[in-house]
Amino acid sequence: MKNDMIMNRLSLFLSYTLCIGLLHSDLLNAQINETSKDIPDYYVAAYIWPSCHDDPMGREVLWPEGTGEWEVIKKGNARFEGHYQPKVPLWGYELDNDPKVMERWIDAATDHGVNTFIFDWYWFNDGPFLESCLNDGFLKAKNNRKMNFYIMWADHDVARNYWNVHRYKDDNSRLWNGAINWENFRIVVKRVIDQYFKQPNYLKLEGKPVFSIFSLDNLIKTFGNLEETQKGLIYFEEEVKKAGFPGLHLQLIAGGMPHEALIKKIETLKISSLTQYGWSAPVCEDYIRWGTHTWEYVQKWDEAVMIPYFPNASIGWDDTPRFPHKTRKDVVHLNQSPQSFSSFLQKAKEYCDKHPDQPKLITVYAWNEWVEGAYLLPDMKYGFDYLNAVKDVMVDGKYEKYTK
Repeated sequence: MKNDMIMNRLSLFLSYTLCIGLLHSDLLNAQINETSKDIPDYYVAAYIWPSCHDDPMGREVLWPEGTGEWEVIKKGNARFEGHYQPKVPLWGYELDNDPKVMERWIDAATDHGVNTFIFDWYWFNDGPFLESCLNDGFLKAKNNRKMNFYIMWADHDVARNYWNVHRYKDDNSRLWNGAINWENFRIVVKRVIDQYFKQPNYLKLEGKPVFSIFSLDNLIKTFGNLEETQKGLIYFEEEVKKAGFPGLHLQLIAGGMPHEALIKKIETLKISSLTQYGWSAPVCEDYIRWGTHTWEYVQKWDEAVMIPYFPNASIGWDDTPRFPHKTRKDVVHLNQSPQSFSSFLQKAKEYCDKHPDQPKLITVYAWNEWVEGAYLLPDMKYGFDYLNAVKDVMVDGKYEKYTK
């Protein structure tokens, strides 16, 4: 009798343990695994530059008016005949950390074929910068589950007059360093895992959270050398695995042409994929020439690396609001239109189709880079034409319109 009681209790305990294990496994799989239902035909991922809200550090050292970089954007002025400045948003000068604003953005994006946002993410002076757009805007938007998102660590340096030349004039001394240290890196790793990776709509490829890095040089400066950087990224992946994910998908912004030393670094650090932020060829006045030159870079990268290279479609370039000395030659303005943009978006789509062994991800520069002249959001000149162009190519498949 005693043995029977022991066996019964043991059986109940094992059954309970098995049930708990299966429940945990189901929850984990629901969190990290992509089902065929969840995977879109293409990931169309637009960058968000989160500068247009009242960030405490931003107000103190950059934009005292309390509206973020809108105060610089509004001061844009035409440098030549036909130059469209200042850029005027159709929906007004909205704050990007307002969840109601973000809800409108999400609806507009998903209605037109943009299903992923990539948030530029910053860590300066031992803490986050411009994080409210993501934390208070996107994550508090009632409809945010309609989209995927991931973050790009924008670990670049910032000069004082880069983000507000009206305040700092010719003072181009260093305001913030993009490189950090080991102590801060550990904080960053924990923060992005806890706050973002665990979100059900954080983009995961093969179950692995995607984390993009802007500057490889500053990443290496963070650790001092390539060997220590390798250790840092191993630590990052180990922490990601401890959180229940199968690994980390580490994406790098690859500008310029590939070369042997850079490829060796990419291989040593086991980078998972490459893409661009904006087109990496030198800026020229003609949009089509700029894009065509950039695609020569893409082909070189495609031949040089074994990892996925995700194509980019860029809308334009005009950062004159930040730089009073810039003129016509610094602005992409010839042959720039929603139609010409569509032709390059189609080219990116076709590139994805020719690479069936990799995820079909296209990055778009950008959703709201008003200050750099690259935005899908509707404005007073084009209205919804750029968003409609995305829909034409990515949703409706109207190839013929852009190939004749």
